[in-house]
Amino acid sequence: MTSKRNSWTVNIILALLVILWTVPTFGLFISSFRQQFDIQTSGWWKILPHREWVALEEMEIPEDLDRDGVMEIMGATGTFKEFREGISTPDGTRQITWVGNKRLGRLEVQEQQWVSGFDLTLDNYVNVLSGKEFEGVDTKGSAETQQVAPMGIAFLNSIAVTVPATIIPILIAAFAAYGFSWMRFRGRRAMFIMVVALLVVPLQIALVPVLRDYNRLEINGTFMALWLAHTGFGLPLATYLLYNYISDLPRDILESAFVDGASHFTVFTRLILPLSVPALASFAIFQFLWVWNDYLVALIFVGAKQDSMLVTMQLAEMIGERGQDWHLLTAGAFVSMILPLTVFFSLQRYFVRGLLAGSVKG
Repeated sequence: MTSKRNSWTVNIILALLVILWTVPTFGLFISSFRQQFDIQTSGWWKILPHREWVALEEMEIPEDLDRDGVMEIMGATGTFKEFREGISTPDGTRQITWVGNKRLGRLEVQEQQWVSGFDLTLDNYVNVLSGKEFEGVDTKGSAETQQVAPMGIAFLNSIAVTVPATIIPILIAAFAAYGFSWMRFRGRRAMFIMVVALLVVPLQIALVPVLRDYNRLEINGTFMALWLAHTGFGLPLATYLLYNYISDLPRDILESAFVDGASHFTVFTRLILPLSVPALASFAIFQFLWVWNDYLVALIFVGAKQDSMLVTMQLAEMIGERGQDWHLLTAGAFVSMILPLTVFFSLQRYFVRGLLAGSVKG
């Protein structure tokens, strides 16, 4: 009975955590399809069916009303401030609302009806990706011309940086992990300890020395600088993760291959790589997400040049320039999430197995 109660408690807590995480994300996703005026004047939940006061007719304000005192309109009594907020008629079926100021205002007769603000558009994504000028509407209903830097180029730049920066360390680390696991050579243990020790070295202390070396080699400001930086920073964890997995592979299989005359390269390509797919895929998820979401390394080694900006840098610039334009920011955020989510869901079946391979041995 106690075990069943604990199981229910855990499931309820997990469900609450999922809801707390999902609801704001869903709200941002809906906002990325809403128009600027709708976002600035109402919440995202207004797209759901709800009861709202809807104007049935408009009336001119009678001239004989004491606009500075208490007024009576269609049986509703109140001051100008109260009519601005809306006053219900005596039967409670309608509401009288004063729209505008005291001198040039008008009256609206409103009735509660079921409505939904399901007025969604793809224009936000088109504007963010293309960067062309487009017409927007501010909170006052006035049209204004807007323009945002194109994120399509930044998206392609991020792909050009992330894919090589994920593949290169995986290949190098796989070779290194195989050597540490199955090859006997002098200093193997000491070298492996040095690799593991690099895991505790903070990234920030290496940026300035690496930047100086890049300047001497004249590769600073290029994508190669990012490839090499992310490869160097990702190799210690990749080597450690793959070593724990490869060293636990069945020894009999490898010994049989060596007896048949297979070389280390043949064993590595024909046996180790196919058997190590879970560990390789799990690290690929980690490395891809780290590189894709990186901002600091890209800013230091590439800089804020428009033609070489990455997605994270483009989003930071959008926040600085258009911090109030949520329709553009939310669309840009979800554009940056498309590829990482695709990679994660396509490799998620290896994720847990890869985690266990890097944290549990024996």
